[in-house]
Amino acid sequence: MPVFVWEGRVGNEIQKGELEAPNKSAVLARLRQMRIQPIPNKIKQKGSIFNLDFDIGSISNKDIVIFTRQLSTMIDAGLPLVRSIDVLAVQQTRKKFRNILMNVKERVESGSDFADALGKHPKVFSNLYVNLVRAGESAGVLDIVLQRLAEYLEKIESIKGKIKGAMIYPIIVIGTAVAVLAIVIIFVVPVFAEMFKDMGTALPYLTQVIVNISAFVRGNIILILMTSAILFISFIVTYKRSAKLRRLVDAFLLKMFLVGDLILKTSLSRFCRTLSTLTAGGIPILDGLEITAKASGNKIIEESILEARESISQGQTLAEPLGRRPKIFPPMVVQMISVGEQTGALDDMLNKIADFYEDEVDTAVSALLSALEPLMIVFLGGTVGVIVVAMYLPMFKLVSTLAG
Repeated sequence: MPVFVWEGRVGNEIQKGELEAPNKSAVLARLRQMRIQPIPNKIKQKGSIFNLDFDIGSISNKDIVIFTRQLSTMIDAGLPLVRSIDVLAVQQTRKKFRNILMNVKERVESGSDFADALGKHPKVFSNLYVNLVRAGESAGVLDIVLQRLAEYLEKIESIKGKIKGAMIYPIIVIGTAVAVLAIVIIFVVPVFAEMFKDMGTALPYLTQVIVNISAFVRGNIILILMTSAILFISFIVTYKRSAKLRRLVDAFLLKMFLVGDLILKTSLSRFCRTLSTLTAGGIPILDGLEITAKASGNKIIEESILEARESISQGQTLAEPLGRRPKIFPPMVVQMISVGEQTGALDDMLNKIADFYEDEVDTAVSALLSALEPLMIVFLGGTVGVIVVAMYLPMFKLVSTLAG
């Protein structure tokens, strides 16, 4: 357990000391119990660099899935909630996650609801997670809700894993292509350029362009790298903060050849799986749609879901507003949702749609890879080919001149 260095006031006197505690909140609580007024900005973890608490490794979805499934099993076995959280916190290998779980345990011990305690850590436990836990607590079926949550998170993580795995090959090929082009431009072309100087004749236009590009890159490589990094970071920051830019980019991605199809099918699968999990967990449909919209991952799809939510609040069924967006919600999806609403089995129908689109994601990924492979080969081969031809044109010209 980490050790914290603290300072606090007892009357007009400043006292200092050390305490072993799972986190800073526990230190504050302990000091108040000791009738010491803590000075929050003077409480630091001992041994941290520059008074900053570094934690190697972030909390992954896999960590949350394992925690959720184990907690469900322990509660189902009759173990008290506080004891279950404590056991799981102690066995955590990631310090950051262990400290968060200890904080949750302390809040529950002090009388907070489990959902409220989780809600204090929104970067780890999503709005969907917190709301489902709250519904499970209210209905007295927390173990069942946690089991559903674990299954949901595993399904979502499975889709992400498939897409990430499929993108590894194109990224490696593109990275290799960029590295090869950089080596040719920076190291190979200048060698030929030195040879051409001794020829005493004007270089062909294509050769001169390649030589000029090489000279520019070599002379400004640091500036090019810095500018590229700044532009990339600026775009990412602006994309996260600007709703207009997000809308433009997300709309463009949905219209891209093959990529748009993959994004749409992934979003539909996530929409159906999320809404099914929420409705099965007892969350009202309006609240469920609001949470689902935020978890969609695409601004255009998010707006469509929120429009559907507005229509439902005015008395319409879910299928009616979704049917007005056929480019996002295909007729098959709308018809199955309509049947689910009529039969009172909406959550089961949404799960079936999600299963269907998870299989469709596999097909879309395969189609994207099949199209990307020849395109990347043509691009790399064509670019290198143009450079090679440009380097040999002066030689052909010289041979022609000598032969003439």
